[in-house]
Amino acid sequence: MAGDGPSEIQIRVNSRRSSSGGGGVVHPVEVDTPQQLTSPTPPVYREVKHFKKWIPWLIPLFVIANTLMFIITMYVNNCPDNSDSCIAKFLGRFSFQPFKENPLLGPSSTTLLRMGALDVTKVVEGHQGWRLITCNWLHGGLFHILANMLSLLVIGIRLEQEFGFVRIGLLYVISGFGGSLFSALFLQSNISVGASGALFGLLGGMLSELITNWTIYVNKFAALFTLVVIIAINLAVGILPHVDNFAHLGGFLSGFLLGFVFLIRPQFGWVSQRYTPGFMSPTPPVPAKSKFKTYQCILWIVSLILLIVGLTVGLVLLLRGVDANEHCSWCHYLSCVPTSKWSCKTEPAFCLSSQMGNQLNLTCSSNNKTNIYTVFNPSSSRIQGLCTQLCG
Repeated sequence: MAGDGPSEIQIRVNSRRSSSGGGGVVHPVEVDTPQQLTSPTPPVYREVKHFKKWIPWLIPLFVIANTLMFIITMYVNNCPDNSDSCIAKFLGRFSFQPFKENPLLGPSSTTLLRMGALDVTKVVEGHQGWRLITCNWLHGGLFHILANMLSLLVIGIRLEQEFGFVRIGLLYVISGFGGSLFSALFLQSNISVGASGALFGLLGGMLSELITNWTIYVNKFAALFTLVVIIAINLAVGILPHVDNFAHLGGFLSGFLLGFVFLIRPQFGWVSQRYTPGFMSPTPPVPAKSKFKTYQCILWIVSLILLIVGLTVGLVLLLRGVDANEHCSWCHYLSCVPTSKWSCKTEPAFCLSSQMGNQLNLTCSSNNKTNIYTVFNPSSSRIQGLCTQLCG
């Protein structure tokens, strides 16, 4: 009979997500209140905490910070003051180093070192551990920063919208540190810069989130294909100087483990029970469901342990001066492939110099090449730039 008992409550969590097109992702709970015979009540919408939409601001801030750091680096580099073969000379002191020295259209290795690039010798012997963090905010060139920032916008904004700035910010920073640490264990002679480790951490987080929440994706394989394409592009950039795939791999592994820790979602059954209005029901009470599934809890514990142990062991090995290349003689080719167009020796070149009047005589200590330059009162940065060209 009408009016003998409360009406049925309907709770819907709109959780189906399409992997293409990020504009239509909404996660509210719709609560249809009991309808009366005389005056129907419209449905009331309540936003569920675990599926709310966040306004992204941290990822755009990261992009701005990286861009500003690149501009400052190019200003400090001042190519016309240290080289005679600058690219895009109309840019003045913002012009790029010669292509043979830096094919990414960017500053010199010396400038990157001054700005905080990762150098294992300085970290281990100079106790400059801060370089494991600062190198993530520097980039080797224009091509490098464009590839990273475009990928960061595409990936990071979507993740921040779904999971908030705290979890995504921690995922970004910790993954960057993990990538730098893994890179330092293999790249003992070359310098390393770039946000690729942190970016690959976001990719790793997306993959673990895809595994954990596989059933709520409408087009699962499209999401997987997008990840593969972005990974392939960044791996291709990684064979160039100043960029290393060891940071990519270390960042990806760190982000993959962190994704199971930061990006897990509660069961929809638990969400439905939690947001059901508390009034009497004629049916027997349903047993309370756990917030997370068993496999989610297991992955959370295992991932957290592996992450802490991995970062701790890696840091101890680095500070003890362990060179991972001693156990893998060919692994350095994963970071940079030398060609006739560029050299993989990105560490600063060293030359013997002597000057008589306007004649500067330079001899490269690595290849014994000698050349005479006509310069008047050259600065130390100018001599270093000429030396780099001679040794390249």
